[in-house]
Amino acid sequence: MTHAVAITGTRSTDHRPRDEYMALFATYLGAFMHSTFYIGGAKGIDSWTLLWLADSTSADITIVVPGTAAQQPEEAQQAISRARKGNRIKVIVELGAPHLSVKAYHARNRWMVDRSALTIGFPHATEPSSGTWQTINYTADQGKPRLIIPV
Repeated sequence: MTHAVAITGTRSTDHRPRDEYMALFATYLGAFMHSTFYIGGAKGIDSWTLLWLADSTSADITIVVPGTAAQQPEEAQQAISRARKGNRIKVIVELGAPHLSVKAYHARNRWMVDRSALTIGFPHATEPSSGTWQTINYTADQGKPRLIIPV
C-alpha cells in the first residue's frame, strides 16, 4: 500500500547550491519513493522536488495549483513541462481560483494535506506567516505527522 505525501517548501532556493538540495531529497524523500506525492507546482522547492522525483523515483506525482498550471511562474512551468514529457506526472489538479491570492494558496495547501498521510516541509525561515509554515501547521492541526527539513 502506498501513502500520499504532501510537499511544501520555500520558493527562495538561491542561497544553496543545487547539489545540496538533491542530496537532501535523496536522504529525506528517497524513503518514500513508492508513495504518491502532492506538489504545489510553484517555483523553488516545488519545482526542485518535482524534478528530483521525476528523475530519481517511480513515485506517482500529482501537481496541485490554486488556479491553472498556465498561471504558475516560468520556472515551475518548465519543471512541469519537463516532467510531463517523461510521463512522470500522474495528474495536474487545477483548483480554479479566480485570483491567485494568499487565500487561494492556503486552499491549495489544505487540499494537499487533506489527501496526504504525511507532510514534508522545507522551510527557509521560521516566519510563521509563510505558506510553508501554514501548511506544516495545518498538518499538525489535522493530527498528521510532518517532517521538517530547514533549508
